[in-house]
Amino acid sequence: MRKTVGFILFGLAGFLLTAAVLALVYVPDQVKRTPLDTDTTTRLSGQAAVLPSGEGSAVKAVSRTVADGEASDDDVIVFDTFSCLMRDVGEGPDCTEDESEGSPLVTAGTDRFATDRRTALAVNDEEYVGAAAEPHDGLVNKFPFDVQQETYPYWDGLVGRAVDAEFQADEEIDGLPVYKFLISLTDEPAEISNGISGLYSTEKTLWIDQGTGKIIDQSEAQVRQLDDGTTVLDLELSFTDETVAANVEEAKASNAQLSLVRRAPIVLGVLALIALAAGAFLAFAGTTPSRRDEGRDVSMDELTTSRHGR
Repeated sequence: MRKTVGFILFGLAGFLLTAAVLALVYVPDQVKRTPLDTDTTTRLSGQAAVLPSGEGSAVKAVSRTVADGEASDDDVIVFDTFSCLMRDVGEGPDCTEDESEGSPLVTAGTDRFATDRRTALAVNDEEYVGAAAEPHDGLVNKFPFDVQQETYPYWDGLVGRAVDAEFQADEEIDGLPVYKFLISLTDEPAEISNGISGLYSTEKTLWIDQGTGKIIDQSEAQVRQLDDGTTVLDLELSFTDETVAANVEEAKASNAQLSLVRRAPIVLGVLALIALAAGAFLAFAGTTPSRRDEGRDVSMDELTTSRHGR
């Protein structure tokens, strides 16, 4: 019976060892991919001076990004994004289609793009986004998993190319370790509004979760000017406190899952060694004595009889 249990433990050890190897080699690649059910809404608030009045006023912005699961696959994910910037006039909708004079609408637009689910870099294959989609470059809506302290290419739709997001510092937001990155552009030629060319300047700061690459917080100071120097838009905008708190909570939950994946090979490996050692003990301990000792197991009665016989 002991031998049977021992050999069963040998089998269990082999199973656990195989599982440990899979957890080390295969599982992380499957887990570290952008989820196909992504559906996020980001809210921002700040101040802006907008033509024609040029007077400063409070503004609010909303951006919703939804994954197109049917157009995506194991390697590439397709997104549709809607964004809207409005003067904050109190209670009201996130956006409006009213473009008449006096409307609170500043600007609104949509975007369709695809990214690699592992590296987060843009993918411009028409198979995913269609022929009409604007080509993208670099990172678009997140950083890769396991972010490094280096410069990354980050998409800027106004200049139509990827720009440098330079690492600045290792920081923390509500207990979540983040990396701070900075994008800085000055007087870049750009289409500052529909069909209107001009100059574009921005200083955008991004706080990125180190594990998942998620954008936790963002602030931006942006200026758009006509070629003659007239300021069309002077904007300061950042994530709302509620958005940052939600991002932190989501990132912590995702990192907890990734931490389990990282620890799994160690735990499974230790259990495999324990099962192997227990199996060896039960299978081989207490086996038949060697030939040298055979015949020497004499009872006390036999020994007594032998002595009296002498």
